[in-house]
Amino acid sequence: MPAVGNPVDGKSVVVAIAGGIAAYKAAELTRAFIKAGAHVRCAMTRSAQQFIGAMTLQALTGEPVATDLFDLTQESEIGHIQIADGADLVVVAPATANVIARMAAGMANDIVTAVTLATRAPVLVAPAMNVNMWEHPATAHNLSVLVARGVHVVGPGDGFLACRWTGPGRMAEPADIVEAACHVLTDSDLAGRKIVVSAGPTHEPLDPVRFIANRSSGRMGFALARAALRRGAQVTLVSGPVALEPPAGVTLVQVTTARQMEASVVRFSRGADAVIMAAAVADFRPRDESAQKIKKRGRSAPAMELVHNPDILAGLGKGRGRKRTPVLVGFAAETNNVVAHAKKKLVAKGCDLIVANDVSQSDAGFDVSTNRVVIIGTETERVELASKDEVAQRILDRVAKLL
Repeated sequence: MPAVGNPVDGKSVVVAIAGGIAAYKAAELTRAFIKAGAHVRCAMTRSAQQFIGAMTLQALTGEPVATDLFDLTQESEIGHIQIADGADLVVVAPATANVIARMAAGMANDIVTAVTLATRAPVLVAPAMNVNMWEHPATAHNLSVLVARGVHVVGPGDGFLACRWTGPGRMAEPADIVEAACHVLTDSDLAGRKIVVSAGPTHEPLDPVRFIANRSSGRMGFALARAALRRGAQVTLVSGPVALEPPAGVTLVQVTTARQMEASVVRFSRGADAVIMAAAVADFRPRDESAQKIKKRGRSAPAMELVHNPDILAGLGKGRGRKRTPVLVGFAAETNNVVAHAKKKLVAKGCDLIVANDVSQSDAGFDVSTNRVVIIGTETERVELASKDEVAQRILDRVAKLL
């Protein structure tokens, strides 16, 4: 089955909340899962109710919140076994030192530990506690026991804690927990593979103030990096200047110019299993970069001579077949005769796949969240309008087959 763009969409997710100050983030986390398309049920310990009310979570989910193992009404209507059986994923957030210890010991003396013990769905924990508790050998041991059983972990983050200490122990941000859930729910068909993705534009300086660039936002490349990471790959993301948060877990290499991007892509492609060149690399750069801001002089504009930038894709494709080289995927951003131009590029650049799209279309060009593409290799596949996350998965389906 091909992967979908959002693995959480349509899934039943149980958000299980333990008693720590980070419980206040449970409402935001619940909302994030709902926004991602999940059906969410919440379960919370008595201690958690000291930090956030069950009514808040019930209003967000439209479902009763499980709070008590020994409440006859709750057990008859939303019993812990029913919750455990119906889950596609159980997320314990915050996972306090106490609840981690009880999960490791196989205890089931509250609704959260009962659900995690009874479920056969994957379990994801987001630790949150004081830095000293996090660094205590007992916590490390208990977490290692859970990991050995197949429990997944996200975080904790490092920073200023509610207890006024600074260090590791902050619960991962809701967006990062949802991303970790997507990873857990995605088949790891690229596990152990090393994939390099380039993204965004390049900026070619004219002087310290001005540069030549294009309208690429980097969204397609970042979606590819995120999708590859979810499928288990080790991902290096070489990005030009963009205003995007990189997916947690990628190795981010930030560059500015085409020549910087070339150096980084060539370096990281050694030993890679696939290179996906989604970046919109500037074809030209000014021959000379002024050390000072170029001033206006009268009504005449200054002359500017352009020279070719390196063709990174062609350089990667040169000499393929004589040595072990990674699967090579290029992009063709066209405005007319899209497929014809892309097929010529496939041969000229020595690629395995070319992903072609018409950037003149308002819903599939630069700086939008959707795309429609044609994936050209030994077979031609059209992907109709879809989110860039879903398009990324379709491209990676083809890469996975080639690998």
